[in-house]
Amino acid sequence: MSFNHNHPYHLVDYSPWPLTGAIGVMTLVTGMVKWFHNFNLNLIILSYIIILLTMYQWWRDICRESTFQGKHTILVMKGLRWGMILFILSEIFFFMSFFWAFFHSSLSPNIEIGSMWPPMSIMTFNPFQIPLLNTIILITSGITITWAHHALMENNFTQTSQSLLITILLGIYFTILQAYEYIEAPFSIADSIYGSTFFMATGFHGLHVIIGTIFLLTCFIRHSNNHFSNTHHFGFEAAAWYWHFVDVVWLFLYISIYWWGN
Repeated sequence: MSFNHNHPYHLVDYSPWPLTGAIGVMTLVTGMVKWFHNFNLNLIILSYIIILLTMYQWWRDICRESTFQGKHTILVMKGLRWGMILFILSEIFFFMSFFWAFFHSSLSPNIEIGSMWPPMSIMTFNPFQIPLLNTIILITSGITITWAHHALMENNFTQTSQSLLITILLGIYFTILQAYEYIEAPFSIADSIYGSTFFMATGFHGLHVIIGTIFLLTCFIRHSNNHFSNTHHFGFEAAAWYWHFVDVVWLFLYISIYWWGN
């Protein structure tokens, strides 16, 4: 249902995806309760299928609105930019809670954990092994995503594709290394406040890396289909902002938890 407007704003058309998304999330919560009590994953699998299909079709519609229907005007893109800025700001406060918990416990450790940090019996990671390699990987990915942005602004299709692909591969490599680190970890999330803060902070960061990688992969597919121009590419710009945010958070995680915290 589309009409010609005499104003530069975007009035959203009727869409079934908020309803199907709500159904998917409700099914997920119900499925988790069923899994907790009966160890049955059927509802969780069904909910993931609903959510993934909803995400794909909802974002497909948004890509159509911005690319083919011309509904993302300068004013609309300004609103989207502010939306992304506020979203990243909310993510910063989200991670601040984990850093607060970590520093609160490490700067004045309780007697229950031996009045020392790291607590007794916790064997920590060597910060100059996998954590340092992951730091180098993310810093390099920050360089390649900036390269991709500059290449896109210069209408260099090949270099944008190459640098985007390198960034995606680096994100996948980071995730594999972090998964290996978790498998080999000598402590768990149940091992005192150290284990809780370590796995919550690094685990949520790892989740953000996975989300950012999917974001960049979507941009790569859209770029391959010529959805972006040097003046109209906010989807890519938002992905780049998000990736830089992920990079900066990891630097704070590495310095505070892996290096100073040891």
